[in-house]
Amino acid sequence: MQPTRRQILDYLRSHGKGSVKELGDLLGLTSTGIRQHLTILERDSLIEGHEERGRVGRPALVYSLTPLGDGVYPKKYATLAALLLDEIRSLNGDPGVQELLQRAAKRKAEPYLGRVAGMDLPARVSEVARIIEAEGCLVSTSSRGGAHFINRLTCPYPDVAHAHKDLCYLDTQFVGYLLESPVSLDSCIVRGDPACIYRIQPR
Repeated sequence: MQPTRRQILDYLRSHGKGSVKELGDLLGLTSTGIRQHLTILERDSLIEGHEERGRVGRPALVYSLTPLGDGVYPKKYATLAALLLDEIRSLNGDPGVQELLQRAAKRKAEPYLGRVAGMDLPARVSEVARIIEAEGCLVSTSSRGGAHFINRLTCPYPDVAHAHKDLCYLDTQFVGYLLESPVSLDSCIVRGDPACIYRIQPR
């Protein structure tokens, strides 16, 4: 990223917001020069401007980071998750990790139970696919031989799952809780397959 625009993002990240004047004073640029950089950052959806009313005069236009802009800064969630799973395994062994993931899957499913209540299995499968898709994954569904399939084409946590394949168990249990039917994982991205395929057998 161009250094001046990175400095603008750094200022907004550390101060929460900033005006054209504040940014100009920081970088030694004219208002016109600052606005040129702000326009590019807004175009790229990294920042957003909004009016903020002061004590006197017209509302001032101030800028802040968007969620996409905040995403420029590294987040070590994967490292933390891997460390925690390693510690749980060292304290409680594989059964402890499995119990943790099962409980996490149940908690993850609870907010969505109302969305699938009263549906027949095909409708539930479609709705669960939409829930997974809303998490940012590419998903499709299919059925053959009396079984239904949810095909997830992207992994939501690949960095952790490659080292801790137990996480595949979490999502399999999550799908099972929502569908209230037996679910098996036919293929898995972290095992080198092109998709995670959940097979759902009617009860």
